[in-house]
Amino acid sequence: MFVGAVFFPLLGATISGFFGRWIGDRAAMWSTVICMVLAAVCGVSAFFQVAMGGQPTTEMLFTWMDVGDLEFAWSLRYDTLSAVMVGMVTFISTLIHLYSVGYMSHDETPSRFFAYLSLFTFMMLMLVTADNLVQLFFGWEGVGLASYLLIGYWYEKESANAAAMKAFIVNRVGDLFFMLGMALTFWTFGSLEFDAIFAAAADRAGDTFLGLPSLELIGMLMFLGACGKSAQIGLHTWLPDAMEGPTPVSALIHAATMVTAGVFLMCRMSPVMEYAPFALSVVTVVGATTAIFAATIGCVQNDIKRIIAYSTCSQLGYMFFAAGVGLYQAAMFHLFTHAFFKALLFLGAGSVIHAMSDEQDIRRMGGIWRKIPVTYVVMWIGSLALAGIPIFAGYYSKDAILEGAIAAQSGVGAYAFACGILAAFLTAFYSWRLIILTFHGKPRADAGTMAHVHESPAVMLIPLLLLSVGAVATGFTFAPYFIGDLQEQFWNGAIFNLPAKHMMEALHHAPHWVPTVAKITAVSGIALAVLLYGFLPWVPARIAAAVPGLYRFLLNKWYFDELYDRVFVQPARHLAVRFWQVGDVRIIDGMPNGAAAVAAGAARGAVRLQTGRVANYAFAMIIGLVLFITIFLLGA
Repeated sequence: MFVGAVFFPLLGATISGFFGRWIGDRAAMWSTVICMVLAAVCGVSAFFQVAMGGQPTTEMLFTWMDVGDLEFAWSLRYDTLSAVMVGMVTFISTLIHLYSVGYMSHDETPSRFFAYLSLFTFMMLMLVTADNLVQLFFGWEGVGLASYLLIGYWYEKESANAAAMKAFIVNRVGDLFFMLGMALTFWTFGSLEFDAIFAAAADRAGDTFLGLPSLELIGMLMFLGACGKSAQIGLHTWLPDAMEGPTPVSALIHAATMVTAGVFLMCRMSPVMEYAPFALSVVTVVGATTAIFAATIGCVQNDIKRIIAYSTCSQLGYMFFAAGVGLYQAAMFHLFTHAFFKALLFLGAGSVIHAMSDEQDIRRMGGIWRKIPVTYVVMWIGSLALAGIPIFAGYYSKDAILEGAIAAQSGVGAYAFACGILAAFLTAFYSWRLIILTFHGKPRADAGTMAHVHESPAVMLIPLLLLSVGAVATGFTFAPYFIGDLQEQFWNGAIFNLPAKHMMEALHHAPHWVPTVAKITAVSGIALAVLLYGFLPWVPARIAAAVPGLYRFLLNKWYFDELYDRVFVQPARHLAVRFWQVGDVRIIDGMPNGAAAVAAGAARGAVRLQTGRVANYAFAMIIGLVLFITIFLLGA
């Protein structure tokens, strides 16, 4: 069961990738779906046995490396933290695979797509079941590779290639810090095995490296690595461009795999992070800033997938500042509930795009809710969960994070709470802006497009309906286990909190007004969007015209891309051109080519001497003999 949950997706990727041409596209697609169903059965079973049943285990596969002091095995670590991720990843990925059967049915190379999709899932499962940092890094790099393949899946589009390269390069920046953190961890602890690191964390709390606390440095480096994968402000620029890939790819990246890896890393390293208070403060500030930063951008975007992408970026900020104040349990709970409603929103957006003949601009939609009623309802459910409306899943996890930020009783906690409340308001606002502009009002698409608007096939609707159940029920069902009275037994030591600052206890003493403020904030955001886009549709354009600078600032995503282009891309391009023109053409090619030209000229001169006439050769011999005698006589 434990091995199957991880390796069934790899089996599916192998069948589809290597044998898809022979067995046919349809057989390749369903082979991967069947393998994912088997993985989901194993993964969900493992979740109930390990997390709900309190039976953690480690499955050793083989010794991976044994060189000097560096020794570790390739093992599958199943504690509650891993089991939550495995159950969620396999279940969500299975539904996305099933949805893709319908969504990619007209694609030219679906077997290649399904191979990449299953490979992506396998790499994420390797990451979350890692028993040491090297194995985790293998999965970490694997999801980076798979995301590159999937974002650039439609490689005939230049924009898709550019987006894939951007994702790959930006993630390499974060991965550099991750590798430095691994090196410092080995220098500090003499091991990369989690059990050895966690057992010695308290004893190493006073160690220093270059005059700085070692655990603080490790925490900072690990967090910077996490910023790349989880698209925190500064290393977030790849995330919206990743929408160039097919919609199921967006759903898998944003809901269950790559972007959640950074949050998982912070929670996995909680025994180390707890002894790095400055690093945790940085995590809190960066996460809170990301939450509000991405929410402001989402309010003015017009691409349906990009709006949801910036929503993901914002929600990841919530998860990080939860971890930063010590609420690792709440961070994982929000990661868990977010997976269901964010996959629902992305796949729902894919259903809209499918119905609108690949149109993604919400300004060219409108008036379609009667034609695609199932998609309309599930988009409402996903948006209610995202906005944090009571009963829906996001309400329980997001409120726990906001209450924990206040309970932290610190400056960074107060800052995180303020950013979280404002981001919650903006989240509700842009979610209903999307719903109203997409589904309501007069149709703004051309008559030909509107004539072909139709509901998606059953193979796409079934995953949407199942995810809708998760977007409603996972909050109140699992809240007692993740953050409630049963959380001690549930986590069973998989997450560590210092006794002096046990945030889960402080959470129960948070002010009672926090949930009320959160509800009012969410409802106010919805009401404002309905007022502006439902009843006063001319007002948003007038507001944008009144503050054109602010509007352009948000529409251009705070000009991060332009800044990076000016600071990094253009200087690097200019330096590369100089290296090419001077270093490559003149020096590397110039010197050998010059020497070759001299040799060729000398050869041509020597050829002219070879006339084939005996008289010429005899004359040359006489000249040489005269010169030889002359030199001999002068020397004597």
